[in-house]
Amino acid sequence: MSATHLYDTIGACYTRTRRTEPRIAARVWAALGDARTVLNVGAGTGSYEPPGRDVIAVEPSALMRAQRPAGAAPCVAATAESLPFEDQSVDAAMAVATVHHWQDPIAGLREMRRVARRVVVFTFDASDAEWRRRFWLTRDYLPEVADLLVGWPALTELARAIGARVEPVLIPWDCADGFFEAYWRRPEAYLDDDVRRGTSIWARVGPDAEQRALSSLRHDLASGRWAERNRDLADLDAAELGLRLLIA
Repeated sequence: MSATHLYDTIGACYTRTRRTEPRIAARVWAALGDARTVLNVGAGTGSYEPPGRDVIAVEPSALMRAQRPAGAAPCVAATAESLPFEDQSVDAAMAVATVHHWQDPIAGLREMRRVARRVVVFTFDASDAEWRRRFWLTRDYLPEVADLLVGWPALTELARAIGARVEPVLIPWDCADGFFEAYWRRPEAYLDDDVRRGTSIWARVGPDAEQRALSSLRHDLASGRWAERNRDLADLDAAELGLRLLIA
């Protein structure tokens, strides 16, 4: 299933669970530097679009475009791999939590590099096997996530495509944006249907894996096993779970 069809199917509750996390936004906006014109690629419903700048959004999903709030930046129906803009026509191009949905991420990143003088990408290091072991949800309940990453370019390849440097991004324990890893210290959140519908991984692993994982998690929360197994998380304010900024 393409990203467009996926989000046309599951994206209806996106605005309830996927909001701008201000601490991550601050990192993204700082990386944009003094850019006045900004292209937001894979823009979704408009999270992380910087205020006080001239923003143009690109989003292929009609359902996601329809949920953009009144007054949001103008949005073009297009894909990252074929941006309808002239070479070096914007100061900066940004992409937040979207690259893993692109049909050809290297081509999409090169398109961003073509149209913009600066590129900022918020993504994750899928090539880091430690990521799957560090995050209890993939380690203990949803190992199928590893299968979704087969063939995905290494972070070094993504960075090389645009000549980017890489910076780690920690996830605060009370992260406002409900992406997959966001609830690492709030496990009960994953039992919420809306939380899961706002994250594509659950749809991609399929209903059998989802229900098996939820059953196991629910049991471990009730028995105290989850708390015992993850007691080292209780005092952490932020976690390193493989999220990265690429800045070029």
